[in-house]
Amino acid sequence: MARAGRGPADVAERLAQRRDKAQSGRAGDDTGATWRRETFVLEREAARAKAREWFRRFPKAAYMTEVESWRDLGDGRIEFTMRRLPSAD
Repeated sequence: MARAGRGPADVAERLAQRRDKAQSGRAGDDTGATWRRETFVLEREAARAKAREWFRRFPKAAYMTEVESWRDLGDGRIEFTMRRLPSAD
């Protein structure tokens, strides 16, 4: 017999609750933070300028700002996603 809170159904329930909590915009489990993301598709130089603007506006030390992902679309445009914390505490 499985101990209370240790069976597969209990694990699934906890994971579902964690997912629902994260999707509702409430604080996360460990950091108390919900990431803010924005995706851009810009020409290469405009993409660099946009990333610099984000790092200037939301300093990495306070907002943990980073380029989360990027890819070259092959026609001179870059698709990239910037990620940051919503506020500095």
